[in-house]
Amino acid sequence: MSASETATLGGGCFWCLDAVFRDLRGVSEVVSGYAGGHVPNPTYEQVCGKRTGHAEVVRVTFDPAELSYADLLRIFFTIHDPTTKDRQGNDVGPQYRSIILYESEAQRRTAEAVMAGVAKAGIWDAPLVTELVPLETFWPAEPEHQDYFARTPWNPYCQVVIAPKVRKFRHAFADRLRRPAA
Repeated sequence: MSASETATLGGGCFWCLDAVFRDLRGVSEVVSGYAGGHVPNPTYEQVCGKRTGHAEVVRVTFDPAELSYADLLRIFFTIHDPTTKDRQGNDVGPQYRSIILYESEAQRRTAEAVMAGVAKAGIWDAPLVTELVPLETFWPAEPEHQDYFARTPWNPYCQVVIAPKVRKFRHAFADRLRRPAA
């Protein structure tokens, strides 16, 4: 059994990323939280107030023998729009920015290579605006934000925004799912 690794990623509302990464084979844990800012132990309300500098992120714990960091990033770049600064759809603000918070030089180099590959492949019609910065501190979000989609599928935001992203992910990456797609 290989050691676990973690990846800290932001690409819009953390509820969306959380829902997708939980379905991915090789992922053992997903924690929604905040990173990239300057306020210690921020609250959801503070982050939404746009003065903490934090992004909504997920910290993904994964088995690199089953899922490489590069593959995790490639999936990340297909489940959010990395070309819109401080926004994902109707979610607008710096807390929704596209960001990779690397935890080692190896992760930094891998992220740079994946970003260059995504840009070269022309997957998106505009240049990537994803920030690539070192992770200083990850702050877990409040309990009500953990596994939000699974706990509140009837919520209008879950039905209109998250569910279509999850369906698209499950279709595109059916071979990577923890369990068969529904």
